[in-house]
Amino acid sequence: MIRIFLVGALGRMGREITRLAEASQDLVIVGGLDQGAGSTTSFPIFTVFPEIDLEYDVLIDFSSPALTDALLDHLQKSGKPAVLCTTGISAEQESAVSSLATQSAIFRSANMSVGVYVLSRLVAEANRLLGAEFDAEIVEAHHRGKKDAPSGTAFMLARAIQQSSEIERPLVLDRSNRSEARPTGEIGMQALRGGTIAGDHQVLFAGDSEVITLAHHAQSRDVFAAGALRAARFIHGKTPGLYDMSDMLA
Repeated sequence: MIRIFLVGALGRMGREITRLAEASQDLVIVGGLDQGAGSTTSFPIFTVFPEIDLEYDVLIDFSSPALTDALLDHLQKSGKPAVLCTTGISAEQESAVSSLATQSAIFRSANMSVGVYVLSRLVAEANRLLGAEFDAEIVEAHHRGKKDAPSGTAFMLARAIQQSSEIERPLVLDRSNRSEARPTGEIGMQALRGGTIAGDHQVLFAGDSEVITLAHHAQSRDVFAAGALRAARFIHGKTPGLYDMSDMLA
């Protein structure tokens, strides 16, 4: 039985992960951390990392960037493997994650859906075949409660285009202050927020008289929770290093 410690335990994703873990045969959540209140869980909830006084095998983080520094400090001291799912963290925090991976097994992904990983691979291959003659645009939509915009997944898809290009592909988030034709090579990105949308991502390659659209539509948060638990199983017992979806699906 793999013992899970869940950061962000009382949030939307925390509740989904708890539900799926309780239905599994090989996972148990032994504790969680959250600064919210009003929810009853079958495991103890801590409000700060120094309070944690129990043993666990893998930590899963689905919280917010505000907790990231304290989380990384805890992981550095504990040496525990972790699945880090929080998006919107700073470049400095991403660098700290990479440093942490020299001493611990860390799984990091901007999106925990296997389908989104496949989408990123398809986007890279399409871009290699189409080239800069096709204009690339990314449109993402999420529920009204999502705080970061554009999403970490949208940036991941943009990197897939940039890394599979032979020319520089600048990212453009706002065209409202421009009055000019679209330059060749740029990647446009739009973020929509509303309702209860679990997560939609579309990548459009627009050429002369034709458009290719690659898309992923998450129908519920279950897909992200299931991916996080799959990653926890994968990272358990691994040697130190920075792992991602490509390692898990190899």
